[in-house]
Amino acid sequence: MQRLAFCLAALLALTSLPAQAVVGPLDLTQSASGYFVLAIFAFAYLLVISEERLNLRKSKPVLVGATIIWSVIGWVYIDRGMPGLVEEAYKETLLEFSELMLFLLVAMTYINALEERRVFDALRAWMVRRQFSYRTLFWLTGILAFFISPVADNLTTALLMCAVVMKVAEDDPRFVNLCCINIVVAANAGGAFSPFGDITTLMVWQAGIVPFEGFFALLVPSMVNFLVPASLMSLAIRNRVPSAVNEEVEMKRGARRIMLLFLASILTAVSCHMVLHLPPVLGMMAGLGYLQFFGYFLRMTLPRSLARKRRLAEAQGNQERLRALGSVVPFDVFSRVARAEWDTLLFFYGVIMCVGGLGYMGYLAVMSDLLYTQWGASHANIALGVISAVIDNIPVMFAVLTMEPQMSEGHWLLITLTAGVGGSLLSIGSAAGVALMGQARGVYTFFGHLRWAPAVALGYVASIATHFWVNAGLF
Repeated sequence: MQRLAFCLAALLALTSLPAQAVVGPLDLTQSASGYFVLAIFAFAYLLVISEERLNLRKSKPVLVGATIIWSVIGWVYIDRGMPGLVEEAYKETLLEFSELMLFLLVAMTYINALEERRVFDALRAWMVRRQFSYRTLFWLTGILAFFISPVADNLTTALLMCAVVMKVAEDDPRFVNLCCINIVVAANAGGAFSPFGDITTLMVWQAGIVPFEGFFALLVPSMVNFLVPASLMSLAIRNRVPSAVNEEVEMKRGARRIMLLFLASILTAVSCHMVLHLPPVLGMMAGLGYLQFFGYFLRMTLPRSLARKRRLAEAQGNQERLRALGSVVPFDVFSRVARAEWDTLLFFYGVIMCVGGLGYMGYLAVMSDLLYTQWGASHANIALGVISAVIDNIPVMFAVLTMEPQMSEGHWLLITLTAGVGGSLLSIGSAAGVALMGQARGVYTFFGHLRWAPAVALGYVASIATHFWVNAGLF
């Protein structure tokens, strides 16, 4: 309800402001169709917010809402004798989404392949066996979340680290809650300084606004965003050692080579963008081809590999190993594609098309005038970061990209930073936070996170100040 109230208040405020620039030739911000579209968008977002309570996937309302919004726009333009313009605008918005969707699909496929090869399970088992103290575990899971999320997505990273904490300290809910807050903050902060760490950074990179290497200017501010609240929360941890947990996990054949192929895919995407000036998605689709070729190799060599492992297990008399080898199934790339977060991708489509439709009607021009002309880029970007804790950062960033405000690279990096880490202010402000509330249900809660919101907010302010100081030459 908080998100809906803010969204409605902001949209109603915008309708009372004069628009100086309109994306489409018709300014519909003061029309009945415009008000109707705002109501549809607000209702769709209400259903998105109520996903947990209604058990309704968040993609459904925005998919229908996007269709209604563009249908209303199409009807208005047909009535005004300009039917072809809306089609071109829709296709342009759809093209922007398609590039991002294919890029994310390949990245998700690689992450799922690594999960199937038990890479993440092996990392979790190693951390559990080491029997770290609670304070060491707190810092280790946070640091790993910070440095893994720039390559893997922040959601996968947060779930992995939370699984470690739950395994080791399930009898200490206070410690688990602190670790979950730390993991969410670290994963979101780590994703802010890499084009692959978050959807918002990927959007900015693919738009060609900030070069690939430009995002690393946010490394120090992102570290500050993580370290400030982590240092404060660590003071509340009792430094005791948990009971030993013995867990052995063996990675499946080809796991390390898939990691190298993922790295090769990223390098190919970066090369396509920086050297050939082609969309990065071209390189990522080549990376999917790399994985398919390797999947073919794994299938063709599986019988020989199984025969060798059976002979070794029989020589050792290892019956458990023999039973495990009997249940091995061939690696299938397309099963990994099928396991991608399709609900997230479709939600992404629906939100982008909804925001694109609102922009075509003129509402984003009004918002741009309010934020970037009247407030100024610095204040606007800081405020949008706070808003991203209430409204998902994807529509926030897409709205900014659609507005195309005239900003320096430093200010574009500022909105990238604030939109990425602003979601850490509340547990519902990011995908990582929402996921951990489900994984650690009843232990990591909205109010448990809110109790430490001042510490997280201090990190948010400190990271912005650090960015202005460290990257002063970019403004």
